[in-house]
Amino acid sequence: MHPIGRVTMYERVVGSLVGRLSAQDHFRRHPEILEEEIREPVVIVGLGRTGSTMMHRLLSADPDVYSVRWWECRSPCPYPGSDWRRDDPRIPDAYAEIAAILAAAPELETIHPWDAEGPDEEIMLLEHAFLSYVPEAFCNVPSYRDYVTTADLAPGYRHLKRMLQFLQWQKKEAGQRRSRWILKAPFHIAWIDVLVRHFPDATFVQTHRDPIETIPSMASLYAATWRTNSDRVDPLEVGRQVIERWSWAMTRCLASRDAGQEARFVDVLYEENRRDPMSGIARVYEKIGRPFTDEAREAMKQWGDENRRDKRAAHDYSLEEFGYTRAQIESAYRDYRDRFIVGRAETK
Repeated sequence: MHPIGRVTMYERVVGSLVGRLSAQDHFRRHPEILEEEIREPVVIVGLGRTGSTMMHRLLSADPDVYSVRWWECRSPCPYPGSDWRRDDPRIPDAYAEIAAILAAAPELETIHPWDAEGPDEEIMLLEHAFLSYVPEAFCNVPSYRDYVTTADLAPGYRHLKRMLQFLQWQKKEAGQRRSRWILKAPFHIAWIDVLVRHFPDATFVQTHRDPIETIPSMASLYAATWRTNSDRVDPLEVGRQVIERWSWAMTRCLASRDAGQEARFVDVLYEENRRDPMSGIARVYEKIGRPFTDEAREAMKQWGDENRRDKRAAHDYSLEEFGYTRAQIESAYRDYRDRFIVGRAETK
């Protein structure tokens, strides 16, 4: 890592420790936080670049659901002495952080929609448990990557649940009362069994797109984030880590589905979500036994109109730049492609 990268990652580690200590202080002073119930969350999973962000933000537009906002992910604990219930200083700080990230790597704006106040991945809460893929997404840390692969993730998901209770308490204190959470993180596909132990009434929405499209796109995202912290980024090493990490994770996901979790899943193809997102969303509402109200539908339509993909520059990438061949990706994801891709509109 270059000097700025070292400072950045150091500050993320220290920030996680500060956040944990601050949260623990709140739990001590407000024991009612850990009495909050997280009921029937909808958890969006799937490989990155499969339309999961669009699905997440559309579902989160329903005015009767909670989601973790980007600024809450980065700073889940109120600043000491702040009037966070009415004018939260964490929000302008989040805008400033996003501006700095995009200044360092402008190409990230073409890969992912950045919104300080928009819904984002609670993986950044798991980061505070030091059990997540966040570090490996920002720099080449193979020993930490191996550690997370073999670790017991139960403490991480226990921490995640406590932090969702904490955020739910904060939202209620600020006047927001909703019926359930909409969560989302590709990370979860490897840990469905652990997540279910901590959220036993969860429903999963798995988004699908051919890995021949998604894996080089994910590698491009990793390469861009690695470059924010290092002057020496080998695209072939990025490519190797991405295909290995996510084929391993998908294998675990399919095993969990086949081991008794299949009934929890709603499957949505990328092309379906792109052409007619309301059809997949209607199936989600039917699955959870919730009416798809006109109010929710209109809020989602408004979000979709305001955030069309064509408002952002195209994301350019190729298989070759990361050392991939079509045959290699087909082999690594054969079981997944046979089950969800081959013979459907997703096949390229």
